[in-house]
Amino acid sequence: MTEKNNFESQLKELQEIVGQLENGQLSLEESLAQFQTGVKLSRELKQELTKAENTVAKLIESDGSEKELDPTDASAPKE
Repeated sequence: MTEKNNFESQLKELQEIVGQLENGQLSLEESLAQFQTGVKLSRELKQELTKAENTVAKLIESDGSEKELDPTDASAPKE
């Protein structure tokens, strides 16, 4: 399974868990188990998004060196 498919399937699973918890028809034990699974998935997805953000936040300079961008600053770098 590719990384994208893994991310997409984990995101879908998390969305399904949220739906089940919002539905309110699970027992307390089932709700706790689903919540724990959801927290784990959420953390894994956040790590993947952070890695992707760091990759996107790099510019390759004309000399081949990399320049880090501040992901919180949406302004384009000056040339």
